[in-house]
Amino acid sequence: MRQPGLLRPLKAAELSEGTLKFLLLVTALLSPRPPELMVLNEPETSLHADLVPALARTIGEASATSQIVVVSHSDLLISHLVADFPCHEIRVRKELGETLAEFEGEPALWTWPKR
Repeated sequence: MRQPGLLRPLKAAELSEGTLKFLLLVTALLSPRPPELMVLNEPETSLHADLVPALARTIGEASATSQIVVVSHSDLLISHLVADFPCHEIRVRKELGETLAEFEGEPALWTWPKR
């Protein structure tokens, strides 16, 4: 990695886990041949909080060409996605040992295929 002001290029092994993760996520999200579906499981982990809005913006922009499912515990990431992009938020919670899903404040109805 080259950056103005650095005395020498940095090798990948010298970058933090969060920096590497951010670079890999952005690379995947900005692919010239985007996949039809991309699932991101807690993409904000290991990232500095200042990078979360940029990650949300990149996810939102990539959603114009791919269906993207984001699984996250980060209210910051979700709030940026919901505020700035057309998306659907499904919240999952535990109640008396039962997992419940809510879509737009109402119980999410699931139809499971028969075996």
